[in-house]
Amino acid sequence: MKILDRYIEQLLEKSSPQMPVWNIEKIKEGKESTWNYMDGCMIKAILELYHITKKEEYLTFADNFIDYFVSEDGSIKSYDPNEHNLDHVNAGKTLFDLYKLTGKEKYRKAIDTVYSQLKTQPRTSTGNFWHKAIYPNQIWLDGLYMAQPFYMQYELTYNEGKNCLDSFQQFLNVYSLMRDLRNGLYYHAYDDSRESFWCDKVTGLSDNFWLRALGWYAMALIDTMEVMPEETLGAEKKELNRIYKELIDSMLPYQDEKTGMWYQVVNRGRIKPNYLETSGSAIFAYAIMKSVRLGYLDESYFTFGERAFTGICETYLSEENGELQLGGICLVAGLGNKEMREGTFDYYMREPIVKNEAKGVAPLILAYIEILLREKAGTQE
Repeated sequence: MKILDRYIEQLLEKSSPQMPVWNIEKIKEGKESTWNYMDGCMIKAILELYHITKKEEYLTFADNFIDYFVSEDGSIKSYDPNEHNLDHVNAGKTLFDLYKLTGKEKYRKAIDTVYSQLKTQPRTSTGNFWHKAIYPNQIWLDGLYMAQPFYMQYELTYNEGKNCLDSFQQFLNVYSLMRDLRNGLYYHAYDDSRESFWCDKVTGLSDNFWLRALGWYAMALIDTMEVMPEETLGAEKKELNRIYKELIDSMLPYQDEKTGMWYQVVNRGRIKPNYLETSGSAIFAYAIMKSVRLGYLDESYFTFGERAFTGICETYLSEENGELQLGGICLVAGLGNKEMREGTFDYYMREPIVKNEAKGVAPLILAYIEILLREKAGTQE
C-alpha cells in the first residue's frame, strides 16, 4: 500500500499546527486551527505510525504540532477546561505518548490540565458526562470516544485507578439507555431531561443510527479496554468485551457486500440518497482488525475489517492532478439548534461530504497500521 505512504507524506508536507490541511471545518471557516479532536485523531495516528515504522519524521511532526499548543506551565493554547466540551479531551490522549517519548514536563502538566475538565464536567442523573455544557443533560456516542480512553488512562497512570469504575459505569449506562434491543445498534444521542426538540419524549433518544457515532463508540470500547489491566479490572474488561462483540455482530449484517463499507445511516442503505461513508467505515475497519490483534474478537473477524479497508481505498481513494484524494467523508453531524440539526434521515443526508478530512483520514491510517502490524507478525512467524 505504498500509495497510502505517499498520501500521508502529502498531507504532512502541507500541514502546520496553525493550518493543517485535514481540518476542513477550520478551513471552511477561514480560521486558524485550535485545540480540537480532529487534530487529536490525526496526531494519534501519526504517533502510531512512528511506533511501527520508527521514522523520526513522524515523531518530530507530532511533537512539533502538539508543542505549539502546550505552554511550559501546562496550559493549552485556545483550550478552556471550563468550557466543558468533551470533544476537547480527545487530543489529550497524545500527551501521554509524547511525554513518554520526549520527557517534556509541560506535557505532563498539560495532561493534568485536560483532566481538570473531567473533574468538574457536569453529569446526567445516571452519572454520565454531559457531551458539552451547551448541550445540557445529553449523552452522545461521540463523547464516549472523546473522553473515556483518556479518563481511564489517566486514572490508571496518575490516580491509582480510583475512578476506573466510574468510566466503566458510563459505558454500562450507554448500553442500557441507547441500544436498540431489536437490532443491537445504538442511537446517536440521548437527552436525560427529555427537553431537546430532537428527542423522543418517552425514551429521550434521537431518531437514527449514524455510522460515525457508532464507530466512535466502537473505538471508545476497544481503546479503553486496551489500557485496562487484567489483574485489577479483569471482570470489567470482560463485560466491555461482551458489549463490544455484540456491537460488531450487530453491525456486520449491514456491511455492504460489494465494498465492505457501511452506509451513513446504517440501517437504511437502500434509501436514496444514503451513501457509503468513509470515516465510519474506516473506524470499523480499524476497530475490528485491532480487536482481533488484541484478542477481543476471534481470528474469523479480521476479514470483515480488511474488506472495509480495501473497499474504502478502491471506492474513495483517487488521484487528481498528481495529488491523492480521499473522498466520501461526512464533514460533521450532530444534534441541536444550530441550523436545525434534528437528527432525521434527511438531516444526515444534507450534511456536507468532503475530501481529505481528518475524521476519515485518521482512522484509515490507523486501519492501515493494523494491516502493517499483521504483515509484520506474519513475517516473524
